[in-house]
Amino acid sequence: MADIFDLFKQIAGKEEAPKEPITWLIVGLGNPGDKYRLTRHNAGFLTIDYLAERCGVRIDRAKFHALCAEATVGSHRVLLIKPQTFMNHSGLAVQEAAAFYKIPTDHILVISDDISQAPGKMRLRRKGSAGGQKGLNDIIECMGSDAIPRLRMGVGAKPHPDFDLADWVLSTFPKSELDLLTGTFESARVGIGKVLDGDFDGAMQICNSYAPPAHDI
Repeated sequence: MADIFDLFKQIAGKEEAPKEPITWLIVGLGNPGDKYRLTRHNAGFLTIDYLAERCGVRIDRAKFHALCAEATVGSHRVLLIKPQTFMNHSGLAVQEAAAFYKIPTDHILVISDDISQAPGKMRLRRKGSAGGQKGLNDIIECMGSDAIPRLRMGVGAKPHPDFDLADWVLSTFPKSELDLLTGTFESARVGIGKVLDGDFDGAMQICNSYAPPAHDI
């Protein structure tokens, strides 16, 4: 019979294989708190929550002024991030996480709302201006570069020009429009996977050409 101390040594020697390093940040933008959960401005939070669910993780670890979760998407180790600083100061969380993991800007994918597109549409871009999205703008300013990939989820334009923009983006989706938004999530997930694999053109083809099924329109 093996000595009990030898057994302890064998158990202690069986260390877990080291995890692959984090190579991407995937950032969903929104405002924290239940009252904002289903508002237009939280399209990024809702999308990344879907991605987390499909990855089998929960974004609930408090770090970097955000809620985070490590996940595996395809063969890539990523950090899923939901900044908790409110939308206009989203850059702080991204800046801190990028510095900690030494992530370059072209490996930071930001998911945000987009009032220039209807619910059920989305737009993926490699870089560019914030287009008026203040969370994305703060990230660009904090990182000192606009070479940040972004997936913009359509939430619909203001009903008329005089409607206050803040009131609009903080308004709650009606069920019909929420269904259109959530209907994009699986295609967004597939597109994000292609971005991580380096196939940005393939990702753009999936995301930018997506159209809701006819019965949802």
